[in-house]
Amino acid sequence: MRDALLKALALSAAATSPAFAQDVPFESNAIFLGTLTLEGGPEVFGDNLGEEDGVPLDGSAINDKTISASDIERKNPVDLQELFASVPTISVGSSIPASQKVYVNGVEETRLGVTIDGARQNNKVFHHAATNLIDPALLKSVRVDPGVSPADAGPGALAGTIAFETVDVGDLLAEGDNSGGLVNLEYDSNGGTGSAGSAVYGRMNGFEALLYLKHAEGDTRKDGDGDGIIGSGTNLDSGLAKLAYQAPSGDRLEFSYEMVRDDEARPYRGNIGRIIGGRPVPDTRTYELERRNAVLTYTDETPEGWWDPKVQLSFARTEIELPEDAQRTFGRTQSLSGVFQNTFAVASGTVVAGVDFFRDEGEMDYVSHTNPAFDENPEEKLRNVGVFAQARLKPLDGLRLSFGARADWRELTGVDGSTHKEDGLSGNLAVEYDVTDAVTVSGGYSHIWGGIDLAENFIMNSGWAYPSGGFDPVTADNAFVAVRAQAGAWTFNARLFETNIDNARTASYGGGPALTTDLDTRGYELGVAYGWRDGFVRLGYANIESDLDGRAADSYSGNYLTMPLGEVVTLSAVHSFRDLGLRVGGDVEHVLENARTYDSTTRGRGPKIPGYTVANVFAEYTPKSMDNLVFRAEVNNLFDETYASRATYGQEFAGEVEPLYEPGRSLRISATMRF
Repeated sequence: MRDALLKALALSAAATSPAFAQDVPFESNAIFLGTLTLEGGPEVFGDNLGEEDGVPLDGSAINDKTISASDIERKNPVDLQELFASVPTISVGSSIPASQKVYVNGVEETRLGVTIDGARQNNKVFHHAATNLIDPALLKSVRVDPGVSPADAGPGALAGTIAFETVDVGDLLAEGDNSGGLVNLEYDSNGGTGSAGSAVYGRMNGFEALLYLKHAEGDTRKDGDGDGIIGSGTNLDSGLAKLAYQAPSGDRLEFSYEMVRDDEARPYRGNIGRIIGGRPVPDTRTYELERRNAVLTYTDETPEGWWDPKVQLSFARTEIELPEDAQRTFGRTQSLSGVFQNTFAVASGTVVAGVDFFRDEGEMDYVSHTNPAFDENPEEKLRNVGVFAQARLKPLDGLRLSFGARADWRELTGVDGSTHKEDGLSGNLAVEYDVTDAVTVSGGYSHIWGGIDLAENFIMNSGWAYPSGGFDPVTADNAFVAVRAQAGAWTFNARLFETNIDNARTASYGGGPALTTDLDTRGYELGVAYGWRDGFVRLGYANIESDLDGRAADSYSGNYLTMPLGEVVTLSAVHSFRDLGLRVGGDVEHVLENARTYDSTTRGRGPKIPGYTVANVFAEYTPKSMDNLVFRAEVNNLFDETYASRATYGQEFAGEVEPLYEPGRSLRISATMRF
């Protein structure tokens, strides 16, 4: 481990040199690039609380949950699980970032519209791997629209959207500063993982530039029983580069390039510890996973009248390679997408209208080293053009409306070269009303047309016969009602939600390209929080049920759809001792036993999924004499609980599947210096 830390430190020092422009290895143990802040107070706290708990702050955000810059800085997340911790309606499965998947209101992220800096992500490569591996250290914020999402969020957002936004130079530099940088070192005792990250950034005469690079590596981590977690070593690289120019006229052109690469021995089936029985396979195999994202954006930062344009062109690609002695399997998905839109200022708000497109491709290349007759290289292509409009209005005091519609035209090219065309309409409406100064109610509904989507790369079959009569297009209906009440420093919120997806494509290698499944999820969440000048405490609860084709969901049939999640309770608290430069806090997640499972053999109720309780604490210190230096120490899984995250695959298949367990107790320490 000493060698790993020395290597990480050397890479960190090199990365801070402006001449260092080559790819540099680094990891998921994240640092936050944004401005460090210890501000508090009920007013500031209320804004942060509202963003993270889905409480709307204005008419443009009636139904969103935003993980803000201050939330990310406070959490210091190393992966998606920690990023979304304390939001009980968002779950993340798997203890290994390379196979983590996000579930919003019980729906898997591939059924949502996912973007990074506005770029559409098309990452349904392999059901045992992550669909959107990202380093939280690169992020400025994450906005989630659960269920009901706006028309300008993009096509095919069946159950909502997730929009990741990376940091800009303006987020890192204080007013009047033109250059800066940072270096971060971090060590985690569980697995002996060392990481180093560094960034340089600056601006001059309208030009801006940012370069961030990071590397981490470590050994196998251990669960709460002291047993090694299969395939849990760390060897992850990520980086972010941005160039921008803003003219005196306000015209701004920005290019962003973001990447992440994981290359390590993983469980043979990346999101499963072991299959008990079945065909013999080794415990691990190498997963070479790489995702890249490039975005070119034009905006006018000083719009006048009705002219407030945004033009964006982006390209995203994800590749996974599985090299083995007897075979090699390679999968790639990619998406070229673009949007031209304009925001029209009207008397009571804004109207956004425009056109967007995407061209998605998915391919699998299988090579057998023992029998070339098994080799195949199937590929599907998908094209979409859409037009949309979304209004966000405040027609009366205390009343906020968001409504819109879009039309999409879609064409799928199958592995046999056949083409299949579909078109459809989508619409949404959300309303928020202040009953009193202290009580706000809201509600919304959307009908989404999703047409046809791509099949997973690793199950494509060159021999598929596509339906001559066309596909049954996937559609979704989403609804929610919510209430928020404020009483001094107290905030209370409650929300009911439901999503019904019909004809979700669930193609299989042997079953053909046109299989479909119906998904229904429903649930409710409750929350209460209390804030004071230097901190807050927040309690949340969610209960989510999922059905597949009218029966309780299971994780096998739920691939790319859902998980049997059940009840979750979250508790988080933070307090800052300003005079000492010290901030302390922690969070607790309590997941209740779930008896609502399905047994595919008996076609009845399956085994119960056990509950668990996990707690984490942290302390952060900034010396008065060096306010550019921050030390942080965390104890994660404080009570050394042995458990698998509720959203992790296979827990209801007792005796058949050994799920991926979460790491046991660990001490994580870090130091960040800004200059």
